[in-house]
Amino acid sequence: MTETQSRGNRKERIGHVVRNSGDKTISVSVERHVRHPLYGKEMRVSRRFLVHDEDNAAKVGDKVRIMETRPVSRRKRWRLVDVVGGDTEPRQ
Repeated sequence: MTETQSRGNRKERIGHVVRNSGDKTISVSVERHVRHPLYGKEMRVSRRFLVHDEDNAAKVGDKVRIMETRPVSRRKRWRLVDVVGGDTEPRQ
C-alpha cells in the first residue's frame, strides 16, 4: 500500500460487555432500534459480538467502543478501541 491509499472506513459500534469470555476475549451486546415493517412499533434488537481485548481492560457491565478488524480467530472479527464508561445502567 502506498501513502495515498487508505484501509477504508471500518465499522464502529458502542455496546455493553455482557461476558468475559476468556483470556483477551469479551462478549459485547450492541443494541439498535428498528421499526416493525407492518405494525410500525419501534423495537430494540440486540446482537452479540466476540471482541479481542488485548489488555483485558474491560469488565462486565462496561460501556465500550469496538471496531471491525481482520479475523483474529474463528468468530472474533472485532477489537476493543476503548472503554467509554463504567456500569451506568443495569444489564440483564
